Amino acid sequence: MKKAVWNGKVIAESDQTKVIEGNNYFPPESVRQVYLKETDYHTTCPWKGKASYYNVLVDGEINRNAAWYYPEPKEAASEIKGYVAFWNGVKVE
Repeated sequence: MKKAVWNGKVIAESDQTKVIEGNNYFPPESVRQVYLKETDYHTTCPWKGKASYYNVLVDGEINRNAAWYYPEPKEAASEIKGYVAFWNGVKVE
């Protein structure tokens, strides 16, 4: 079972993550959306497509753009559509 933890709170938890390029992507239903707030930040991966980001909010603290997902990935990454990955201090254990 993988967990994404930040500031002492479990943000996501699943035994169904998908590992791509060393990142655990959590199924959408395993992510506690109460801790996420959509941002207008985006990046583009040549083979996965356009990523959208969330700020992670826990107990009044903000970890900016610490979670990302691909709402409409390219065909090569279709298996992670909507799945959420974390970085920037969010520990996946």
